[in-house]
Amino acid sequence: MASARQIAGPCQTWPEDSAFIREVLDRIGDKWTVLIISTLNAGPLRYSDLQASIPGISQRMLTQTLKHLERDGLITRTAYPEVPPRVEYELTKLGRSLMGAVMAMAGWAAAHHREIAANRAVSELTGVGRGKAAVSA
Repeated sequence: MASARQIAGPCQTWPEDSAFIREVLDRIGDKWTVLIISTLNAGPLRYSDLQASIPGISQRMLTQTLKHLERDGLITRTAYPEVPPRVEYELTKLGRSLMGAVMAMAGWAAAHHREIAANRAVSELTGVGRGKAAVSA
């Protein structure tokens, strides 16, 4: 006789909110969001300073991510009526409340990146879940 399936996880804990939970986790778990939130922890930054602080982020991805973060209430965008125009981005109280989780994820990535890189290298040689022919050096 087959045993009953065990179902667990946050989507089972809050089933009526599971779709929204996935959507929020997708936003706050995104690599660019994590880097933007952690960078803005130091204080408000102009767009160009923010882009210079995050190597590899394109103008398009920075703009898109900032718009999403502003929509979700995690950052504020302040445009100053100056010539030339000046715009600054800053964490809201809600955005600052993410700092513990964001820094924990970033710290974990920093602490384990070498181990993960080594695992990826082994996987390239052996495959994941299947045998690969041995690669000679």
